[in-house]
Amino acid sequence: MFVPLFCLLYICSMKKLHPIMFAGTGSDVGKSIIAAGFCRIFRQDGYCPAPFKAQNMALNSYATPEGFEIGRAQAVQAEAAGIPCHTDMNPLLLKPQSDHTSQVVLNGKPIGNRHAYDYFRKEGREELRQAVCEAYDRLAQRYNPIVMEGAGSISEINLRDSDLVNLPMAMHAGADVILVGDIDRGGVFASVYGSIALLRPDERKLIKGIIINKFRGDLRLFECGVKMLEDLCQVPVLGVVPYYKDIYIEEEDSVALATKSMQAEQGKVNVAVVLLRHLSNFTDFNVLERDPRVHLFYTNNTEDLQKADVIILPGSKSTIDDLYELRRNGVAQAIIRAHREGATVLGICGGYQMMGVEVLDPDHVEGTIERLPGLGLLPISTSMTGEKVTRQDTFHLAVTGADTSTMQGYEIHMGETKPVQEASPSPLNIFADGHADGYFVDAKCMGTYIHGILDNPTFIDFLLRPWQEKMDKASESFDYQAFKEEQYNKLATHIRQHVDMDNVYQILTSHD
Repeated sequence: MFVPLFCLLYICSMKKLHPIMFAGTGSDVGKSIIAAGFCRIFRQDGYCPAPFKAQNMALNSYATPEGFEIGRAQAVQAEAAGIPCHTDMNPLLLKPQSDHTSQVVLNGKPIGNRHAYDYFRKEGREELRQAVCEAYDRLAQRYNPIVMEGAGSISEINLRDSDLVNLPMAMHAGADVILVGDIDRGGVFASVYGSIALLRPDERKLIKGIIINKFRGDLRLFECGVKMLEDLCQVPVLGVVPYYKDIYIEEEDSVALATKSMQAEQGKVNVAVVLLRHLSNFTDFNVLERDPRVHLFYTNNTEDLQKADVIILPGSKSTIDDLYELRRNGVAQAIIRAHREGATVLGICGGYQMMGVEVLDPDHVEGTIERLPGLGLLPISTSMTGEKVTRQDTFHLAVTGADTSTMQGYEIHMGETKPVQEASPSPLNIFADGHADGYFVDAKCMGTYIHGILDNPTFIDFLLRPWQEKMDKASESFDYQAFKEEQYNKLATHIRQHVDMDNVYQILTSHD
């Protein structure tokens, strides 16, 4: 694992901190964001932190510099910490394929699909437990402190014996556990007190503090609530963190995507991302939400698609299943019609595969359908393969007359795509090693396997160029990397203002 030189110097010179785990009263209480904020705080304070989540469940993944796969949340936390991401930060990743099955990714590589019942049985868990503990141990030798994240609720007592990610992991690490509760959803007293009350005495000793997250309103009104919680739980409340609307950190799941505005706007390029059932890597489009030239929305409504100037078919964890659904519900025909009437269509990863003439699955990698016609917008054919491609890419546009500046992205996909027999190669991109990627028909029809391609201003300018006349702010390119750095710093400031960091540092250096 590559460790920046400044980290090695800090590890030698800075005081050793205990690992810290942010555990939750439930899912979606804000653990990932709180952990990212603390990664940035520790970095600002002269330490070299690293994130760790033993087991993550998400469709939103990322490729490490070595070409392996981890959950996107840990990649974001590593970015906040100012270090390269690594599989040791998320050694076990579950990528749901249905309500009952998931692909299991161990140390960055898929090891097969497992039914939930089989996965959570005690048999075979010790091998996984050993693997995640070894990953933690390697990480802890290189970074200080380790900022750990739990999963879901710490008090799922029916899963206690098979738990790999919450308190058993904290015990292995010797971590100080901070319990995060979400006051916005209501019932915070019951959820915090109940979570602690359900723990065994040896587990309860690990809980060193409480953070109440997503508070709305006047904080003074909750001062008595803080005292009540401390009296009930016999654990200090380290802070009450207000809900924020002006800090933008990449989200871990896609629950809120459908709520984003579908109203077309004048003076901007209206970009529609097709809302797939198995949509993955939706963070590909975060940069478009911030670009002043663009109005972005997510939809699977055929009428809404007709309002779009640009339609993006995103990545999918199940390309054939999503393609089948698009053909069944009329969205495929709506995309074809919109393109015929002048809209740009861009496919990324699974969306690129769907834009072709056909998707083949003779070995039943994804299911029982062996061939399904695509949208026919690109003269390509894709054959599903059992081997997953995961790598980071350096590339430039292969299109004549386009800006050939170097760009960065990453690939996570299964399947091999080639032009159909009668079609000539027409790549969209060329990798640094000379290999080609994607297919380019014209400025309004193209596809690529590269996630993160939209993080590059060069490509966004290229994509929006046919819509120059619509843009009020066409000359304003958007620096997404600088924007993200600003957001991590704002998050750190927000947490510092509302969490007793002196008490946190005291906890992380005490000898009890």
